[in-house]
Amino acid sequence: MFVSDCRREFYDVIVSQALFQCDHVPYTLVPVSGWQELETAFLEHKDQFKYFVFINCGANVDLLEILQPEEDTVFFVCDSHRPINVVNVYNDTQIKLLVKQDDDLDVPAYDDIFRDDEDEEEDSENESDGSEPSEKRRRFEEDVIERTMKRRQRREWEARRREILFDYEQYEYHGTSSAMVMFDLAWMMSKDLNDMLWWAIVGLTDQWVQDKITQMKYVTDIGILQRHVSRHNHRNEDEENSLSIDCMRIAFEYDLRLALYQHWSLYESLCNTSYTSASLKLWSVQGQKRLQEFLADMGLPLKQVKQKFNSMDMSLKENLREMIEESASKFGMKDLRVQTFSIHFGFKNKFSASDIVYAAVSLMENVEKEGPEAANFIKALDSLSRGNLDKLHQGLNLAKKQLRAIHQTIASCICTNLVISQGPFLYCSLMEGTPDVKLFSKPVSLCLLSKYLLKSFVCSTKNKRCKLLPLIMAAPMDVEQGTVIMVGIPPETESSDKKNFFGRAFEKAADSTNSRTLHNHFDMSIIELKTEDRSKFLDALISLLS
Repeated sequence: MFVSDCRREFYDVIVSQALFQCDHVPYTLVPVSGWQELETAFLEHKDQFKYFVFINCGANVDLLEILQPEEDTVFFVCDSHRPINVVNVYNDTQIKLLVKQDDDLDVPAYDDIFRDDEDEEEDSENESDGSEPSEKRRRFEEDVIERTMKRRQRREWEARRREILFDYEQYEYHGTSSAMVMFDLAWMMSKDLNDMLWWAIVGLTDQWVQDKITQMKYVTDIGILQRHVSRHNHRNEDEENSLSIDCMRIAFEYDLRLALYQHWSLYESLCNTSYTSASLKLWSVQGQKRLQEFLADMGLPLKQVKQKFNSMDMSLKENLREMIEESASKFGMKDLRVQTFSIHFGFKNKFSASDIVYAAVSLMENVEKEGPEAANFIKALDSLSRGNLDKLHQGLNLAKKQLRAIHQTIASCICTNLVISQGPFLYCSLMEGTPDVKLFSKPVSLCLLSKYLLKSFVCSTKNKRCKLLPLIMAAPMDVEQGTVIMVGIPPETESSDKKNFFGRAFEKAADSTNSRTLHNHFDMSIIELKTEDRSKFLDALISLLS
């Protein structure tokens, strides 16, 4: 089973593990961070196994062309990356796609992109067959005309095919969370457990936190999961352990859109949540004044909001959500309330789904301890088990540091005008020596920084045109090898469909300039680039997108 460790969605991995364990199916789990590791891992295991499961990788490329498997090898692909490669869609012998039936893949029709090889020009039929010379000449002319027409029709078909494939493959986006797909499979097999349902919830929340899906898609999938939660809670009502110290209870709720606030102080959470930081413009002196006014409007003493949430007076916590929502609307933050789920382990431990997401991501991209990425993946995977709460708390502490680093970097970028307009897009580059720059050499952390920075920049700029532009962000990757990591983010607009065109644009810019790039990430909008090739690469992008 190959799983993408840079895509964070450990939640679907652990669901699939639980399914295998239910049926006592032996398997090998191999985390891979990119296409190169995937190819290497397949070569190492192809002689031992005939069946391979790809989790969050493999859907958007021609797997048969890349991996060259034997004819009896079968790939099961559960991947939220879109669009799905057309060869994978129409190959029903070696590739089995795991997707929800109601997912609109918008795949081109088979006849529009595939056609059987026609007979090539055959002159052998025109050899002497005893006919008169005039008859042979007439037949030859007719054959030439027919072949010419066929070649013209084929050129027209190929031109139309290129146009159809360009429209289909132009934008990169995400479909239903793979964790939800795996849970749906477990449910249809009558093997769905409460733990699996929770992991599916966290998988969906990961997509929302990382801004991978639209708000409409999030709300729709929340509704689906809410029905499953009601079913499971009803099923568990009569169980003996429903009130035991080891019980697990999932609840749907409207919660505050504040990162980790129940495990932090309310003040720190307000300062380090993208939505509130951008809305109040907390990187500026005026923004800090607005924060003080916001707290005063709620009637919350500064002493209370700066201490740990668990230590706040119960009288304040009882109506805290209503107080914050009422004041937030006065300060232009009308979307501070969000539909989500929380989980209780026994009587003491309560976590929201977003808490788990932040913790798992920070464990995955922990830069405090040097070590193999696969080891970090396993730690993040372990933190999802209710028997490893110590690892989860470790992840929460790392997540706080990560969020502080992100918002300090955002404040620095905006205050020093590092975000500049390059015409068709905005561009920001972190220099070597920038605080926490090592963290942002990691793809997920850089994506989070980029998306939060774009939100903040849109709130801060008065230039209406810049508000509608996408962002490209670069950070040092490997100083010794002279490489940078670069990510492209779609525009931050209310009507955004979250589709990203930078993947194809990066490929074309690299090809046209012979820039030394590495397109190794499963997200096509993330690339690695030689530092000295950056200028000509960006010039090509500007020309391409203008």
